[in-house]
Amino acid sequence: MADLVSLQDASALIATGQPMLVAGDESLLAQLPKGHWIGGTTPYFMTRSGGVVERERLFVTLLGAPIESAVARIYQASELQSIIGDYPDRGCSFIILPSGSETHLRFDRECLSWPGLFNSPLVGWNAGVLLSEIADSRPKVFDGTTLQSFENAAAVLHATTNDAHAARIEIINPFQQGRGDTITFPHSGFAVTDCLVNGERRNLVDYIKQNGVDIRWPLVADYAGAQINVSFQGIDDAPKRVRLYAPVFEDVEYRLADPVANLAEFFGEEFDARKVKPAFSCNCILNFLYAELEGKRTGNATGPITFGEIAYMQLNQTLVYVTFDRKE
Repeated sequence: MADLVSLQDASALIATGQPMLVAGDESLLAQLPKGHWIGGTTPYFMTRSGGVVERERLFVTLLGAPIESAVARIYQASELQSIIGDYPDRGCSFIILPSGSETHLRFDRECLSWPGLFNSPLVGWNAGVLLSEIADSRPKVFDGTTLQSFENAAAVLHATTNDAHAARIEIINPFQQGRGDTITFPHSGFAVTDCLVNGERRNLVDYIKQNGVDIRWPLVADYAGAQINVSFQGIDDAPKRVRLYAPVFEDVEYRLADPVANLAEFFGEEFDARKVKPAFSCNCILNFLYAELEGKRTGNATGPITFGEIAYMQLNQTLVYVTFDRKE
């Protein structure tokens, strides 16, 4: 089950003892009873009837069979690498990070250097708030076993499956590297001033303006055949700086993405073609905005609309899902 439910119904589901993921407004998450759940704030969701902005209900993803047990843990920014050592022997770990926090930024910068990161599926999302309230509100994550909330820590649910099933993470990315200029960066980070365009040093703000770049479409890097997006957050004219939703990395080659004519149709058609029933899925707030997903469906993919998706590493402008498949 994955759907929007009332506070009362969410509380009743928690009372069954099943492990679950919960997303919603902070005021509702704070009223839930103790149980085997973790949660994160967001008012944006994809439901069976389409995308919605909702602050009166909670999105609950029940993690029933084939999951046999689950353990919720909180990791401070300095403890993030410990997540790897706590991976279940079989199963999947679900992670929620508060968007924009030190914990979020540290995870993005460091996770690819952790030995064993890919030893077990790690999937999740960045919690957020209503876009109009970003200046005044802070995203939070919740530990349902203690009912504590955190602005600067990771909430992780380590879920163990039975012997007959294995977790599998999949990414639907509508974007591909275009055939334009090759862009590299002298330093890794979330804020960029200078870059190298085909080997020539340029200011990235100047490059964007002089070439009429539409920053709705991300930078894309090719990681061993996987297309990884880095989305634009905004441009500062003084100083001339580009802010990003995920870090660029030194000496990795990026290109601007090819535009996608109809993002809403892409997600729905791609997901329907795969004929899967995900145990969990999430989609990016930028897709919600740029594809105008409010009121539109994306196939069978329902879940929180997030401020960044996690499939081992930080992703932007993708749809991420996990299935529990029977072993051959």
